[in-house]
Amino acid sequence: MRCERRGSYLDCTLGGGGHAKSIAGSICPEGRVVGIDRDGDAIARAKDELKEFGDCISYVHGNFSEMDSLLVPFGGVCFEGILMDLGFSSTQVDDAERGFSFMRPGPLDMRMDRRHKLTAFEIVNEWPENDINRILREYGEERWWKRISRAICRARREKAIESTEGLRETIEAAVPGGGRGKAIHPATRVFQALRIAVNGELEALEVALPKAIDLLKPEGRLAVISYHSLEDRIVKQAFRTYAKGCICPPDFPICRCGRKPTVRIITKKVVRPGTSEIQLNPRSRSAKMRVCEKLSPSA
Repeated sequence: MRCERRGSYLDCTLGGGGHAKSIAGSICPEGRVVGIDRDGDAIARAKDELKEFGDCISYVHGNFSEMDSLLVPFGGVCFEGILMDLGFSSTQVDDAERGFSFMRPGPLDMRMDRRHKLTAFEIVNEWPENDINRILREYGEERWWKRISRAICRARREKAIESTEGLRETIEAAVPGGGRGKAIHPATRVFQALRIAVNGELEALEVALPKAIDLLKPEGRLAVISYHSLEDRIVKQAFRTYAKGCICPPDFPICRCGRKPTVRIITKKVVRPGTSEIQLNPRSRSAKMRVCEKLSPSA
């Protein structure tokens, strides 16, 4: 993303502050960066990491799906660039108490924002089997969703599944061959599905994309980095919709809806990390980036 020295930029997923630091290093002190994150711990870490930039960076604790209301105190600012990095940070994964990883024993939490009540424990131990079926099938795209759901419900009748370790063992017992000799551990997609459900990630993304486009200045750019097919599909479809404009049926001789294109797609094909980047950061291997540019009203 190109950065203008006096520009304003929005990092919708501040995380550890890596992206914000790169942007701030190019534009401060003349420019401005606003960082949003739903994880209060991430905000605290980012403030420490970015303290050298002082008031050049502003911090907002909240969900980027609410960016329009969260940014009201900034006086209706619009941005030259907006970034969404939809991955979760290594710090979150490595913190066993957050419950994001089946590789570390910890509580079944998985909340990005710990002010919220819903946890993975509640889903696993209290939700009906049909609802667990749905999130494993839709959010995890898990082949063995029915067997895993049945095993979870059978296990919780005897004793609550309280830990990431307990859930992993339940999944391994339900899947043919367990976790042995598989490129992707059978718990991977289940934990992904639970995390998405706990945090309402896909719904938040669908709400956030049009708001981000509204907050761009003409010729401003929105870059979105996703990490699984469900996210990328939402971004791809949204960009196509806003780039097309008209939503009239194809057999209409003239446009009746009056909708005009509001963006042009910069990345005709999804951008993936190169070999050297993956070597430096193995977790980037599944990343996909798409970029669009807001059109001027006269375009």
